[in-house]
Amino acid sequence: MPIPARATSLRFPLAVAAVGVVAATLAGCDSQSGPTLTPGSDSRQVTVVGAGEVQGTPDTLTVNASMEFLAPDATGAMNQTNDRQKAVIDALVGAGIDRKDIATTAADLQPQYGSDSTTISAYRATNAITVTIRDLAKASDAIGLIVSTGGNATRINSISYSIEDDSQLVRDARARAFEDAKDRATQYAQLSGLGLGKVISISESAAPTPPVPLPAAPRAMEAAVPLEPGQQTVGFSVTVVWQLN
Repeated sequence: MPIPARATSLRFPLAVAAVGVVAATLAGCDSQSGPTLTPGSDSRQVTVVGAGEVQGTPDTLTVNASMEFLAPDATGAMNQTNDRQKAVIDALVGAGIDRKDIATTAADLQPQYGSDSTTISAYRATNAITVTIRDLAKASDAIGLIVSTGGNATRINSISYSIEDDSQLVRDARARAFEDAKDRATQYAQLSGLGLGKVISISESAAPTPPVPLPAAPRAMEAAVPLEPGQQTVGFSVTVVWQLN
């Protein structure tokens, strides 16, 4: 009978050690998981991140164009540039573009140096305007008008689409982000055997929504520019903390 007693006393510490190893392993897994449950019935929480995106069709096109002239003297270069820019603006207004949608964005005058890098050989004047086109049916003709009126002095610097009023898209993207977060939190609550309680906090991060860029048009052209607005994405991510019941 003494032999079985010694066998029992040896097995018991081994069993305790095995349980300790399992507990340590589970603790290590929990420390790396996303949601964290805090001990205590009043402090159990789950924190999740949800994302939501919606797409909309751009309804506005923005063109940045400049007029550039080179002349032996500064006054001549600036006068030629100003005259050509005025002609372009007048042509756009005559075509139905609201004058308030045309803005001067740059006026630059720089000396140009000869081969010795010290003697001024000419002056280069550049004026830039940004034109907002709200009727996309007129966009191609408007760009063509800028180039045909500006002639070889024209530089099309950028063309981009945007959505003028994206407030509804913003609301829809927020709703999708929150629902995504709630779905995740609900699943984690169920997996942990708890119920999803009230929202404790919400923080939002908006995804950048850059304008849809288009390749710049050539300096001089006669044919209309083929334009396609495509789709623009509005996105949000939210971090939500829920109480667990």
